[in-house]
Amino acid sequence: MSNKHYRHEIKHEITRSDLIAIRQGLRAVAEQDPHVVNGKYLIRSLYFDNIYDKALREKIDGVNMREKFRIRYYNHDTSVIHLEKKSKVNGLGTKYSCPLSAEEAQRIVDGDIDWIAETMKGVDRRPLLEELYCKMRCQGLKPQTIVDYTREPFIYRPGNVRVTFDYDIRTGLRCTDFLNPDCITVPAVRLRTEGSEMSGGTGIIMEVKWDAYLPDIIREVVQIHGRREGAFSKYAVCRTYD
Repeated sequence: MSNKHYRHEIKHEITRSDLIAIRQGLRAVAEQDPHVVNGKYLIRSLYFDNIYDKALREKIDGVNMREKFRIRYYNHDTSVIHLEKKSKVNGLGTKYSCPLSAEEAQRIVDGDIDWIAETMKGVDRRPLLEELYCKMRCQGLKPQTIVDYTREPFIYRPGNVRVTFDYDIRTGLRCTDFLNPDCITVPAVRLRTEGSEMSGGTGIIMEVKWDAYLPDIIREVVQIHGRREGAFSKYAVCRTYD
């Protein structure tokens, strides 16, 4: 995998009124992600962990260097699927990604991974897929749960800033058949942050990511007085039902 730079990232649990006000401010200064439909898109992810819940425990314990693997697609479109690894070091994050076909994704979900070893002999290698294979073999990494949610994304190009609002978070419990559109999901556990208003049993998460600097114009728009930065994890919340 090629080297990637790490980005700053902050998360806040916000209220419905916060969402409306900040969204209005962003519409005046930022642009919407070109992939949205009616201002938003749906995300379905399948997260991996081992039998010791390493990724979950490291997140809960605030381990300084951690990673997690997932497979993801958008708006129910299984023609474009990506394997992703998110890494966190000293509070900064980065993401690696490679494409998967629907057939490949389903085989991984089913635990059929021997074919990945064959891809290592070809010229069109996918290092991230090879890493997943090794960790499934050696560390017992396997699919754990589906996480569904709706995202509203905004982009501000100076500083490479991305602001997203995630809500209607749902969990597939122990279901891992994430290519099945009829897979049943349920609302994730209610967030319990003081001052947060809840809707339908789920919260609203604002996430702000940027490179070297966060422009003042965006800082002012997303500023929430009296709220502390959080470490919210959709994966961790969706695993609370286990």
